[in-house]
Amino acid sequence: MERMQENETILLSDLTGKNIVNLYDGTRLGVIYEPNLSFDADTGSIEMLYLGGRNGFTGMWSEKNSLQIPWNSVQKVGQEVVIVDLGHSPMRFKKNLF
Repeated sequence: MERMQENETILLSDLTGKNIVNLYDGTRLGVIYEPNLSFDADTGSIEMLYLGGRNGFTGMWSEKNSLQIPWNSVQKVGQEVVIVDLGHSPMRFKKNLF
């Protein structure tokens, strides 16, 4: 699977409304509603993608109704979907999703 090119630019807001699909088994994990990122303080690289749920406040400080995906698991950002590789156990990345 082709990884995102380093020179490709996407806005965080561009992720809103996209479906999340696990490459391993094709499972639809949900829809991105309120995306947030966490960064490594030393390198400035993205570490984690936090995807807020539809119910309630799920901003940067809340884990309620959110899905947490390690950034290195993001394989491709398409027009309608974000493909992630979470292996056979994506439930370990879920925190009270929907």
